[in-house]
Amino acid sequence: MTAVTWVAVAALGSVAAVSRFLVGGWISAHISSPFPVGTLVVNLSGALLLGLVAGVALSGNALVLVGAATIGSYTTFSTWMLETHRLSADGQKSMAVANVMVSIVLGVAAVALGRAIGGWL
Repeated sequence: MTAVTWVAVAALGSVAAVSRFLVGGWISAHISSPFPVGTLVVNLSGALLLGLVAGVALSGNALVLVGAATIGSYTTFSTWMLETHRLSADGQKSMAVANVMVSIVLGVAAVALGRAIGGWL
């Protein structure tokens, strides 16, 4: 990869991470729930976008910049796992299981939808 690609990865990753923070925070501020809705919305929208990227068959530097740098920095596996752990530790085990199941089922569906849309483009 070129130096320009590395700089683009850093820039896009930074913007995407800040976007994740803003979107997740805004959702959480507007939807009062012990369920981590903000993280769910971020991860599902990221899954949809990554499916779209797969559907349009990006490759090379475009795939690195859009898929890994941008969408990879926007979505958040670690926060999802931490929130699931916190729910369980707080005695909300059914909510923790629901967080895992809903995230997986809707995440796979979002990727499939994005890929289908990308294939149509």
